Amino acid sequence: MSELTRAEPQIRLASVPRPRSFSWAWVGVLPFFVFAFLFLILPSGYLFVGSVQGADGQLTLDNFAGLFTPAILNTYQLSIQVSVVTAIAGGLLGFLLAYAAVLGGLPRWIRTALMTFSGVASNFAGVPLAFAFIATLGRTGFVTVLLRSVFGFNIYDAGFNLYSFTGLTLTYMYFQFPLMVLIISPALDGLKREWREASENLGASNWQYWRHVALPILLPSLLGTMVLLFGNAFGAYATAFALVSGTFPLATIFIGRQIRGEVLQNPGLGYAVAVGMVFIMALSIILYSALQRKTERWLR
Repeated sequence: MSELTRAEPQIRLASVPRPRSFSWAWVGVLPFFVFAFLFLILPSGYLFVGSVQGADGQLTLDNFAGLFTPAILNTYQLSIQVSVVTAIAGGLLGFLLAYAAVLGGLPRWIRTALMTFSGVASNFAGVPLAFAFIATLGRTGFVTVLLRSVFGFNIYDAGFNLYSFTGLTLTYMYFQFPLMVLIISPALDGLKREWREASENLGASNWQYWRHVALPILLPSLLGTMVLLFGNAFGAYATAFALVSGTFPLATIFIGRQIRGEVLQNPGLGYAVAVGMVFIMALSIILYSALQRKTERWLR
């Protein structure tokens, strides 16, 4: 009997799909969705609805047309300038500090102390931060009086002013560079030792290793973190309000004045300015996410 005759037919039973049971894992992420809806989606929708309403409650686009007036464009420009300067300066300073602590061969306790300080300082903002700088570098601050009494040097006569663009950016730097340290340190830890060893075996110097290997890998993470620092400074309100609310019209301060009910109150215009800020922040988050995905490809 041939092999074909002896072969028994194989009967395949169609797999019957099993009904999916409810996954209790969704319960764990339910608070996240509730939090996102209450504090992100709902407020954003409220801002948009308010931005297209006039004083009489009728639909209008006059509020968005008002965004292109010189006064409001100036508030956006000042906010962007402060955010860009503090993002770049804070990013560079934070990167150098993180490099010294992570890859610089310093004692372990220095890294621990730096990370602890960064965790606290990155969340120290608002009115307490403004008061701390006023008490330190104000016209009668501790450092100002000390320099004037001991060294005969008055920083205000030399051109420094805490209640100006320079003073505000210096204050923002206090929470910008620690945030950079916290975010960039894991990326520095992700640089594989094999990459440096391979570069050294091929005769590359330390500068060539950083120029052609390490920096190209870290560049998306560096730029992404600076974008995050930009958004962090762009949305800050309490620190700027307590420090330079009367002399430096940032976008966040302008929104507060329109909604709080001063002489020139126009909540609809304030909501429109806020929608513009939300749009800029959304672009920053999208750019940050794209750059982080590039970094993760190398550091896996």
